[in-house]
Amino acid sequence: MKLSSISAAVASLSLALAPAACAAADFNDQVRAEFFQGFFGNQAALGQAMKAAEDVIASNSAGRPEALAWHGGGLMVESGAAFRDGNSQSAAELWARGMGEMEQAGSLAPANPAVLIPRAAIWFGVSRQAPPDRARPLIEKAVADYESVYRVQEPYFDKLGTHMRSQLLFGLADGYNRLGNAEKAKFYFEKLATLPAGADHLDQARAYLAGQPYNVNGPGCSGCHESK
Repeated sequence: MKLSSISAAVASLSLALAPAACAAADFNDQVRAEFFQGFFGNQAALGQAMKAAEDVIASNSAGRPEALAWHGGGLMVESGAAFRDGNSQSAAELWARGMGEMEQAGSLAPANPAVLIPRAAIWFGVSRQAPPDRARPLIEKAVADYESVYRVQEPYFDKLGTHMRSQLLFGLADGYNRLGNAEKAKFYFEKLATLPAGADHLDQARAYLAGQPYNVNGPGCSGCHESK
């Protein structure tokens, strides 16, 4: 695992910027904003966000699962920094703790998009920097989370914004394509291709459906998702 690339990979968490509608009140937009600043290199902001998340985790309140998901992502960023500093043991320990916290978050709130989306975005981003044998389990985890989000949102999915729908559909389509599941990839790319002009990832969908390769720039997502 190229831990030095974690900061760039976790930037894919921009997919989760707007789950406030389904988030607990004690884990607020300001904390998420600080996490984003931290993921893009602002160490002071990351420290503040991590402390806020730790307070929520310690309180054992309703916001604990979401805080665990984000805190786990923060630990992965710290793991990358430790790796760059040459401290491979600390990097491995932080990595394991981060993965453990995200797993715990999902077990506590298996149907909460505010928990599932940060986890999936991290795992997708990190998988793009990992060797194939380590990437596949991460992709499988991410796809499972996005499938859960899709099931939660399916009753009102058509009422969500185009941007939100396109990001989730592309995550699923691209994930299944990378797993070699052509049937599922085609299913979600076809759904993506029906979205209005200007939707994200239409070029990738059209390329795939025409039997052509498509490019993914950066971690692979750039939008936001929210629950109703």
